[in-house]
Amino acid sequence: MKEKNEVVEKSFAFAVRIVKLSQFLQKEKKEYVLSKQLLRSGTSVGANVNEAQAAQSKKDFIAKLSISSKEARESKYWIDLLIASDYLDASADHVHSLLEENIALVKLL
Repeated sequence: MKEKNEVVEKSFAFAVRIVKLSQFLQKEKKEYVLSKQLLRSGTSVGANVNEAQAAQSKKDFIAKLSISSKEARESKYWIDLLIASDYLDASADHVHSLLEENIALVKLL
């Protein structure tokens, strides 16, 4: 049985939320540019964490996690921009929890 890996699980869950948010922004808000940027960075976090699991060296592992951290920070930027441009409501529970999840990921990484 495989051990639980909190970073792998949290980054995957974050990516799922980002995919759903991107779908919502495109269908309901007709917003395509920012949502695609967020989709790229938000799903890249987990992809790089996953790649790190098969790193060829400690240096490679650290590099992949460093990229994940940068992508998580970029995702926060896009979420903040979506809030500032009124595509998202910062006071909504789902937006607040997404930001908290993002901050927790950045700290983990």
